[in-house]
Amino acid sequence: MSGKNFSKKRQLILDAIKSTNNHPSAKWVYESLKEEIPDLSLGTVYRNIALFKEEGLVVTVANLDGEERIDGDTSDHAHFVCRECKGVFDIVGNIGAPAKCPLEGFETEHQVLTYFGKCSTCINKTNLHKEA
Repeated sequence: MSGKNFSKKRQLILDAIKSTNNHPSAKWVYESLKEEIPDLSLGTVYRNIALFKEEGLVVTVANLDGEERIDGDTSDHAHFVCRECKGVFDIVGNIGAPAKCPLEGFETEHQVLTYFGKCSTCINKTNLHKEA
């Protein structure tokens, strides 16, 4: 999904976000583009991410160690966030219709499902250390 009337810089920022499934931070986007766009500032990346969120082009997944992690895939899907390695993983598949809101008189339009814990790689590292 491209923006209509986006500047080249703005389009490159959006393309960088949408081209990866690593759920990048603004710093990651900046680092990946600073060689291609020498006059790019981290502030410009943050401002554009805020605009993309307002326009529904990206979503926030989690805030890890003070860094917002974003997803360029705005389709309904869940995530798993590893608290150890800070990896963010897509959970693909049907997460079902939004759950009914337990508040009287409220109607759910969208839900976000995120699991937090340890990924299999970090669990295996922990188990290897225990066996040693």
